[in-house]
Amino acid sequence: MSLLVLGLNHRTAPVEVRERIVFGAERLPGALADLRGLPGVQEALIVSTCNRTEVYAVGATGEAVSGWLVAESGGDAALADCLYRIEGPDAVRHAFSVAAGLDSMILGEPQILGQLKDAYRAAQQAGTAGSLLNRLFQNTFAVAKRVRTQTAIGAAAVSVASAGIQLARRVFAGFDRHTALLVGAGEMIGLTARHLHAQGIGRLIIANRSTNRAERIAEGLPASVIRLDALAVHLPQADLVVSSTARPGHVILFEDVVRALDERRHRPMFMLDLAVPRDIDPRVADLEDVYLYTIDDLRQVMDENVKAREAEAAVARRLIEEDVTAFMAALKVRDAAPAIRELRGQAEATRDAALAEARRQLAAGQPADAVLEQLATTLTSRLLHAPSAALREAAEAGDATLAEAAARLFRTGREPP
Repeated sequence: MSLLVLGLNHRTAPVEVRERIVFGAERLPGALADLRGLPGVQEALIVSTCNRTEVYAVGATGEAVSGWLVAESGGDAALADCLYRIEGPDAVRHAFSVAAGLDSMILGEPQILGQLKDAYRAAQQAGTAGSLLNRLFQNTFAVAKRVRTQTAIGAAAVSVASAGIQLARRVFAGFDRHTALLVGAGEMIGLTARHLHAQGIGRLIIANRSTNRAERIAEGLPASVIRLDALAVHLPQADLVVSSTARPGHVILFEDVVRALDERRHRPMFMLDLAVPRDIDPRVADLEDVYLYTIDDLRQVMDENVKAREAEAAVARRLIEEDVTAFMAALKVRDAAPAIRELRGQAEATRDAALAEARRQLAAGQPADAVLEQLATTLTSRLLHAPSAALREAAEAGDATLAEAAARLFRTGREPP
């Protein structure tokens, strides 16, 4: 097996580096095709979220994939210093751990499993997921389910969205008199809207390029929907701004925030940028009345979450070790299958030829006992000729390894059964 995982995540790279190498849905098919076109690459899959970008490849060299990622980032050589490279059983362990939420910024968070399924589906549609990646990710999803069923790693899960709301509480004592402006209409914004509603937010505004998607999030909530091009007009109304889009470039501009603060008479604004690449111009952090946080600033909330779940995580890791061992054993059996099929095919061909000769002799009136003895002698001779010759050659060369393997294989007296 030549499975390679190469990528970066929230532990190895800050957001300003991670945002340089993001594969959105529209970019993914072309990227997968390019990746599959690298020398030696037989299979390929890309996972790209706000916290990680990882390439899963079969048959690739780390140097080829690393060079490709650097080129995809616009040639930023600094990105190479942030990459990790994982191979073989460790790569399997990594995939299982990621799916179970053990490698997430928030320990046990469930969103990553859906993101992995999306990545796998994209690779299938692009035709870059072959037998090994199919087997790996089908097992990965089963392991994640087992971990969540047999441990409490996901109990009372703290999502990135809820962690952001906890951070906002450090700025606002309560939310009932405040307005929140949510930018985007993905899963993260949907979670944020529900959390804010549960916390008693006074008013919600959801801005998105497609108002249909925003309206689905707003359904059943005290929320109004606006188009993304009206964002600057409504920004002065917002006490809290949470943005998570998949758009390139800044969605919330520095100049628009400056104007909004003037109109608000410099009442404070809490702004949380959950997007990678970032939605909010980072210069906004320099404005006196703005509390701007990125997804990397949620670490303190995450650390508290990790301490609460570490015991369950230890149980989950033991389960994953069992599954890694089982997966690798199954791969070894799979790797041996072609040799087993060839061996059986040769033996069956020998049997069929000997049996046909025996039937011919019986039809010619030869005694049955003589025919059966000849059949047994022929089968024994033909089946053992090749291994006997190989053993003699090995013995003449002073190689005892083949004899030991034969003793194990045929369970002769040289090795206990």
